[in-house]
Amino acid sequence: MATVPYQQYGGVWNLTSQSQAQGQTTWPVPPAPHLYAWGRGTLGQLGLNNTSNYSSPKQVGTINNWLQISGSMLGSFTIAVKTDGTMWSWGSNDSGQLGLGSNTNYSSPKQVGALTNWATVAIGTSYTLATKTDGTLWAWGRNQYGQLGLNNTTYYSSPKQVGSSTNWLNVAAGTYASVAVKTDGTLWSWGYNGYGQLGQGNTTNYSSPKQVGSLTNWSSVNTGNFSLATKTDGTLWSWGLNRQGELGIGNTTYFSSPKQIGALTNWLKISSGAYHALSIKTDGTLWTWGMNNNGQLGISNTTYYSSPKQVGALTNWLNISGGRYNTIAIQSNQTLWSWGINNYGQLGLGNTTSFSSPKQVGLLTNWLKTASGGYQTFAIYSI
Repeated sequence: MATVPYQQYGGVWNLTSQSQAQGQTTWPVPPAPHLYAWGRGTLGQLGLNNTSNYSSPKQVGTINNWLQISGSMLGSFTIAVKTDGTMWSWGSNDSGQLGLGSNTNYSSPKQVGALTNWATVAIGTSYTLATKTDGTLWAWGRNQYGQLGLNNTTYYSSPKQVGSSTNWLNVAAGTYASVAVKTDGTLWSWGYNGYGQLGQGNTTNYSSPKQVGSLTNWSSVNTGNFSLATKTDGTLWSWGLNRQGELGIGNTTYFSSPKQIGALTNWLKISSGAYHALSIKTDGTLWTWGMNNNGQLGISNTTYYSSPKQVGALTNWLNISGGRYNTIAIQSNQTLWSWGINNYGQLGLGNTTSFSSPKQVGLLTNWLKTASGGYQTFAIYSI
């Protein structure tokens, strides 16, 4: 039986057989993981073979082997990996961000090359980062600030390897900045640094990966115009743009090196929108902070907060994904929830009404994974 990293599905599947690959526990693939999309589709970014907007989930094709999906926060394209290790892309392609060797837009999934060893993908503003199962890192698309990490500012329309390291673990692509964690727990960054989002203690741009400090206990990272990261000790850290309090440290001061958010040691999962941040703790509670003009924090108001605020009182949040000005989440019962701006139907509620508190998307209970883009949303559902 094929295997994929268990964490890709948020720890939902209670399976007993396991194996070891690349130093990580792997688990059997859940049955029939279908891909659904909704929201803005004007450039074909929904993958539905048209340029229409949809306010409720629509299945992308008939294939049922989707593993991981990433939507662009400020762009209009999508990249996904299937359980067979192939990579697929669609949507806007003005900078070659689809990795197809051209600048042609596509409104339905197109395979990126013929390789079957792609593992994870992260996309920023018109550029893409991806890892393979051998631990190598690859990049393509827009590169005016060196965000591809290739030691130049040349654009590429097909995947190019970033250095020769084979220990890349967790990568994140932002507006024009890239941040990553290696298997040794070190933190690395490159690209645009105008707000200090690279965490290097300065605002200098870098076109190749530079280590952030000397610590070796980083575990996960997320970035945009600001960066969030967790350590293995459960602490949460942030740096970069802080105009709306998105760093969560109780002020609106920009920082160019990592600052700890509070003193708690039970932070587990992180995500961010354009100017808001989200995190799930080990106790299953959900916390948000930053910009809230469209209710994207989910706390029943439109007040901005510069420190974490709990969303309701539930303790069963499992997965979280921040869109540009909206949020999508999955609870441990595998129901899907959304809130925030809804001008293109990106909340999936069958309308274009914005909401400032979580609303359930339909009645299905088999949602596994979510991804939000600028104004489009994706989710993997298992039948």
